[in-house]
Amino acid sequence: MKNTALTNTHQALGAKMVPFAGYNMPVSYEGINIEHETVRKGVGVFDVSHMGEFLISGPKALDLIQKVSSNDASKMAIGKAQYSCLPNETGGVVDDLIIYKMKEDQYLLVVNASNIDKDWAHISKYNEEFGAEMRNISDEYSLLAIQGPKAVEAMQSLTSIDLATIKFYSFEVADFAGIDNVIISATGYTGSGGFEIYCKNEDVQQVWDKVFEAGASFDIKPIGLAARDTLRLEMGYCLYGNDISDTTSPLEAGLGWITKFTKDFVNSEALAKEKKEGPKRKLIAFELDEKGIPRHDYDIVDAEGNTIGIVTSGTMSPSLGKGIGLGYVPVEIAELGTKIYIQVRKKALQATIVKPPFYKA
Repeated sequence: MKNTALTNTHQALGAKMVPFAGYNMPVSYEGINIEHETVRKGVGVFDVSHMGEFLISGPKALDLIQKVSSNDASKMAIGKAQYSCLPNETGGVVDDLIIYKMKEDQYLLVVNASNIDKDWAHISKYNEEFGAEMRNISDEYSLLAIQGPKAVEAMQSLTSIDLATIKFYSFEVADFAGIDNVIISATGYTGSGGFEIYCKNEDVQQVWDKVFEAGASFDIKPIGLAARDTLRLEMGYCLYGNDISDTTSPLEAGLGWITKFTKDFVNSEALAKEKKEGPKRKLIAFELDEKGIPRHDYDIVDAEGNTIGIVTSGTMSPSLGKGIGLGYVPVEIAELGTKIYIQVRKKALQATIVKPPFYKA
């Protein structure tokens, strides 16, 4: 079990620690609902240092990224980030990721913790053709997500740049909390604003301490992974391993907007055919019409009780006070407003297909 550079800090704060993607991670401190509301209304800090970071450099860096990723990285300017995925050869997804353009021939790829080794092997396999320089810097860097509507105001005193000018999916490399060359990025996963801080492991304790000093008057709090999950689900954001996987296509998952057929990439021909013919199933968002909590892997059934799909993510929404979820159903019954049923133990609870996000600020 790996630890982040802040594990002792989390334990001292009384965090409930759990194994997650091979790391010892804080799942909660005060409780999911309190932490969730802190991010929706104030400012909270997640330690997400378990995420992976790959540095791809050299004259062939873009060629390699264009081959392995679904989005068009050639459209990015320096200082911009892009959400993308790594398609596999059989119609599914190796991982979803964020690509940062650091310099003209240098990119930072941020991947999911559980997929670091798998992603590295996949990209390396295709790099045999291109020969780009690849560095796995995952074990050298820490990542803090400072999220919430008060994040910019609370953190402005820690940097010389104007945080309010960093637009969504943009970043700056600047001073922060007394440390130089920190990546300050606005690529949040909560839907409540804020930004992420990438720094060296040896600097993260100083950053953490100064963040909490600066945010004290804003009632800043540490936030665990459980609230991170409810926050992202209220936005309808996909979670790898639940809503997307090696067996779900990006088109089924509603990720056609990051799948650009203006270039050749891994399995692009088959995915273009799938787009033309239309996927057979679709990831839908639903709200329960009755009391209950949908969970991952619960069956989605029709009015007669026949299984028609599966819940991929589900929770009791702290903001809405009702059960919400994502799941796959046949495309012909994926229309907005359609009634479906979620098999919760022995009872089939009625739900309505809705348009995400569930939470609207």
